[in-house]
Amino acid sequence: MAAQLVVLLPLVGAILAGLFGRAIGARAAQLVTSILLTASAVLSVYLFWTVGLGDAPFTAPLFTWVESGGFLAEWSLRIDQLTVVMLVVVTGVSSLVHWYSIGYMHGDPGIPRFFAYLSLFTFAMLMLVTADNFLQMFFGWEGVGLCSYLLIGFWYDRPSANAAAIKAFVVNRVGDFGFALGIVGIFFVFGSIDFDTVFAATPGMVGTSIEFLGGRFDTLTVLTVLLFIGAMGKSAQLGLHTWLPDAMEGPTPVSALIHAATMVTAGVFMVARLSPIFEYADFTLALITVVGAVTAIVAASIGLVQNDIKRVIAYSTCSQLGYMFFAIGVSAYPVAIFHLFTHAFFKALLFLGAGSVIHAMSNEQDMRKMGGLWRKIPLTYALMWIGSLALAGAPLFAGYYSKDAILEVAWGANSGVGDLAFLLGILAAAFTAFYSWRLMFMTFHGTSRAPAEVQAHVHESPPIMTVPLIILALGAVFAGMLTAGLFFGEDTHFWGESLLVLEHHQAIEAAHHAPFWVKASPTAVGLVGVLIAWWMYIRRPAAPARLAAGNGPLYRLLLNKWYFDEIYDAVFVRPAQRLGTLFWLGGDGRIIDGYGPNGVAALVVDLARRATQLQTGYVYHYAFAMLIGLVAVVSWVLLWAGG
Repeated sequence: MAAQLVVLLPLVGAILAGLFGRAIGARAAQLVTSILLTASAVLSVYLFWTVGLGDAPFTAPLFTWVESGGFLAEWSLRIDQLTVVMLVVVTGVSSLVHWYSIGYMHGDPGIPRFFAYLSLFTFAMLMLVTADNFLQMFFGWEGVGLCSYLLIGFWYDRPSANAAAIKAFVVNRVGDFGFALGIVGIFFVFGSIDFDTVFAATPGMVGTSIEFLGGRFDTLTVLTVLLFIGAMGKSAQLGLHTWLPDAMEGPTPVSALIHAATMVTAGVFMVARLSPIFEYADFTLALITVVGAVTAIVAASIGLVQNDIKRVIAYSTCSQLGYMFFAIGVSAYPVAIFHLFTHAFFKALLFLGAGSVIHAMSNEQDMRKMGGLWRKIPLTYALMWIGSLALAGAPLFAGYYSKDAILEVAWGANSGVGDLAFLLGILAAAFTAFYSWRLMFMTFHGTSRAPAEVQAHVHESPPIMTVPLIILALGAVFAGMLTAGLFFGEDTHFWGESLLVLEHHQAIEAAHHAPFWVKASPTAVGLVGVLIAWWMYIRRPAAPARLAAGNGPLYRLLLNKWYFDEIYDAVFVRPAQRLGTLFWLGGDGRIIDGYGPNGVAALVVDLARRATQLQTGYVYHYAFAMLIGLVAVVSWVLLWAGG
């Protein structure tokens, strides 16, 4: 019963706030959704304790969802070790975001709608992580996509928010199309969409081929690549990542929920859940490794020069997701989920901390207009430091255990793509330390660059916002050290059968025996990044401007996000717009309307106008017309009769 309640309580909250929000009022909508999410989080911890640390996993059937001919899709909740870890992450972060939002959204006219969307978002993610078949997973998959659209565009009176919501929706449709094709392919090949059935039959498909796009390719490679395209969209991997920074147009609690616990983690979870399929597709695993590594370094490089405090954190999310994927690519699924777990705490802390800064600065997000805030909001300052230390992988903080483990398994893969991921990951770690400290120095240190009227109103956030930050800070400090042995220990059996790693994939085993230089490299390069940031923004504040001016093309490349948006605009958006205009004006307007309704209608109107001119009202005109008609009829009859 606990499993059913974990999933359904957020849905109940969404229904109460969404359908009855006006009747019960904004305060009641806030409280009912927050209380129900908190109850769901408590039950998730209970399931983690009983399933993850105790009893065997189980499946809780609910009802038959689709039954058509030989096709059957049950609606069941799959509760295993992977599920309970995700349940703790999703419900824990979401409940804290709900309570935080009570303070952050104070005074907004759409409070019931906002909290209904938040709870519905959480419900969709819970449906995704508890899915027992591909169709049920796709339901949750599309649900989080829909809710992200609603939440990113929550302030619908802002054109930028509407554009960002549409962009997120459209870009994700590209990935979702691949995911849908992968599911159809799974059913075509295996005759089932049930996870256990497909997993059991997968080894028998090794070495087989399938016809696809006019050629024959390895069956599992085709299926897994299609599924991975879906993961690329949801988890913002390079090429389908452009929606993620623009998602910052939504309220800050939305950013925390999307980036820390829901949506972007869906792709990582999906590939981990399907590890019994991906493990037999070596080409796809190599592709995932390369895509993840390149995403990590490209996103980190963009974060170096961004000035919007939320966008810096957004690009760090994109980079950290790249880490998770290249861990998956070397078959280190437990390590990827370990980093997903720790990342949720410090990333939610950073986003909500940024929200506290924005709240204090009268909605200002540009770090160039901040500075000197540490004296005025000391609690937020201290908590942001904790989040930044965890993100940068400082020793003893959560990120130190999980991110270092990812780099160690990349080295331990002992392969070309593994070595590439290790090198790019080390460089990205240096970038991460730099932009983390850059954010802290520009926001909290130095002299204030804010207008006097803004400075006068800087204040610490209320307890309803700071208490969730403190709880997340505890996770950012202790989550790694408390769970490292459980999730990644050399002799751990925590994951059971929820994840599959074939015997010849030895990256995790090799990582446990990595030499000291491998283990020390992330900390060493992180320290270098910190020192450079300190020198540039504290010791020599004029250095960044000189460096940018002296490296104009490179600076503009990074500032403009490697011109991905401009390239997509030139290659896809403008040609599609021109084609649409051609079909609209040329095809629809000139041809269809011109020769169709407009042409026929104009001809009828013209003939009717001419016919009305014959109606003069004079009797002799009508008699003359009748005579002419009679002559014409008689002539025709005589001619016809004569013929």
